[in-house]
Amino acid sequence: MYYVPDETRICGFYECSRCHERFLDVKTAPLIMCPYCEKEPDMEIGPDDPMPEITETAELIQILEGEDIERYDTLLSLAITGGNYDWI
Repeated sequence: MYYVPDETRICGFYECSRCHERFLDVKTAPLIMCPYCEKEPDMEIGPDDPMPEITETAELIQILEGEDIERYDTLLSLAITGGNYDWI
């Protein structure tokens, strides 16, 4: 699959409130960091650097299970690949 590994039994369907991208993730937390608009904070800071701020902007829309995961993964990936089935 495109977003989550094969044989995933449960995953979260998320939408980012900042960039409005929708995606699947194996996490099912209410809020997570968006992989499209957020960068992982660099925790190796110097003594004069401010502590990096972690913002969780992707909100859980729905928890998916079973066959729904494959359906949503296919539909969301078609939007990105433009209908190109060569990656399948």
